[in-house]
Amino acid sequence: MTNSTIAAIASPPGMGAVALVRISGPEAAKVCDKVFRGKSHRDWIPRHQHFGSVLDSKGAKVDDVLLTYFPSPASFTGEDVIELGCHGGVVVTKQVLNAVLEAGAEPAEAGEFSQRAFFNGRIDLTQAEAIMDLISAKTELAARAAQEQLEGVLGKQIENLREALVSATAHLEAYIDFPEEDITPDSADKLFERFDTIEASLKSLLSTADQGKILREGLKTVIVGAPNAGKSSLLNLFLGFDRAIVNEQAGTTRDTIEELINLNGIPIRLIDTAGIREGEGEIEKEGIRRSQQELELAELVLLVIDSSESRDRVNEIEIPKSTRVVRILNKSDLPSHRDWKGDPGIRVSCLDESAADSIRELLYREISANGPIESASLTAINSRHQFCLGKALQSMEKAKLGLEAGESAEFVAIDLRDALGSVGEVIGKTDIEEILGEIFSTFCIGK
Repeated sequence: MTNSTIAAIASPPGMGAVALVRISGPEAAKVCDKVFRGKSHRDWIPRHQHFGSVLDSKGAKVDDVLLTYFPSPASFTGEDVIELGCHGGVVVTKQVLNAVLEAGAEPAEAGEFSQRAFFNGRIDLTQAEAIMDLISAKTELAARAAQEQLEGVLGKQIENLREALVSATAHLEAYIDFPEEDITPDSADKLFERFDTIEASLKSLLSTADQGKILREGLKTVIVGAPNAGKSSLLNLFLGFDRAIVNEQAGTTRDTIEELINLNGIPIRLIDTAGIREGEGEIEKEGIRRSQQELELAELVLLVIDSSESRDRVNEIEIPKSTRVVRILNKSDLPSHRDWKGDPGIRVSCLDESAADSIRELLYREISANGPIESASLTAINSRHQFCLGKALQSMEKAKLGLEAGESAEFVAIDLRDALGSVGEVIGKTDIEEILGEIFSTFCIGK
């Protein structure tokens, strides 16, 4: 990372009442002194707003602004940070930024402010990732999970896990490297106890991966069924407005339609598909091919069945065995065919608005079958965390097998170091020097 001073527009693109231009780096105050006409930087009061104007390189006024100064290290990036609040027009915001760049700042790259915050020790990697999770949250529950991660909830759990690994590794390596110091090694039972505790923590965190994926991306829920079963009517029922065309003619839906709904805080990506049957024409065949493609990638399937028809049409639909399925027997306002007697699916009419609540409740129960997503602590790891922690768990299992097989302490220590490195990757800490620090501080080597 360089010592350059960077600047960028920190507010969303487009028109608004106000916009924000952020500057960070050792020369932030000097840069602003060249363009800001108001109080000199020597008179700025930290975290107070100061009114003035921004001038371009020719001395022409660009806009009136409010300047806020955050001196190092008490700022988001850990560097001197200045924020210029200007009017929110597209042109004027760009002119303010250009004035700052002409005065010596460099354009910030994507994510560079958060990257500097990480390198300067203001946040760990999980907190940096939580910033984007919070910005892109699709529901209040997803936002709350991101906020907890931003506050360091996940980072603290990972740090506690690292400390346990550092302690176990340091004790074992001290026994290996400094036998003359009369360091008593942990007994096998004690080591097994430590390993079991670490493994349990890893498995607990890994178990939140599915929850994290749902909160960040939404649960991919595909609506499938035979033509004219009521799939589009179900989508419209969920949304509360007519998003898809509904017609008695079979094959009306020719392409997939995706919409997002909020189910008790859980983002659900609803995908309406073309009715699955032997296609009549190239366009319908392509629509059916896309339906089958979505079906293969679905995390949950809503199988819509026309309960007034026989079972033959539904038998044509092949759903992957590992995919969860919610059966919806539609058209309960019509006489039911005998084939559906005793079927466990929910019986509704998608033309009846009151059916929405019962379908939502059933859907929520299915999603929460392995435990409700909302909880006191919304720890939810992402795919990168899952990969790192998965590697750590494999290393711990290998270390445990080595200990059981009576392998030498040196080989067990290698696996512990691998586990420590993998866990450290989650928060951006892979400094093995900590092990030496733990050895020397805890065991008083060379006293």
